[in-house]
Amino acid sequence: MDELVALYGEGLSIAEVSRKFGIYTRTAAAHLVRRSVPLRQRGLAAADTPEAVRLYESGLTLMEVGLQFGVSQQAVRRAVAAEGIEIRPRGRRPPVSV
Repeated sequence: MDELVALYGEGLSIAEVSRKFGIYTRTAAAHLVRRSVPLRQRGLAAADTPEAVRLYESGLTLMEVGLQFGVSQQAVRRAVAAEGIEIRPRGRRPPVSV
């Protein structure tokens, strides 16, 4: 558990730590809580939202944007939609300008 706490403290997400140790994310989070480690904000940080919107509008998918920030596509979807950006149908990319 010391290594799990240390890696999370170094900036790895709960999802990354859980994958490294082959445990569920809820289990990793529970270990951190038991050790009184403050959990970081879930989802996309407010400071990252403008860049996420820019990347999404440039043609990246929600999944691709999420991978850039280490969050789920649902977290990106919520943040982008909250900014008033229309979510494209799955698998659709905007037309390429020539």
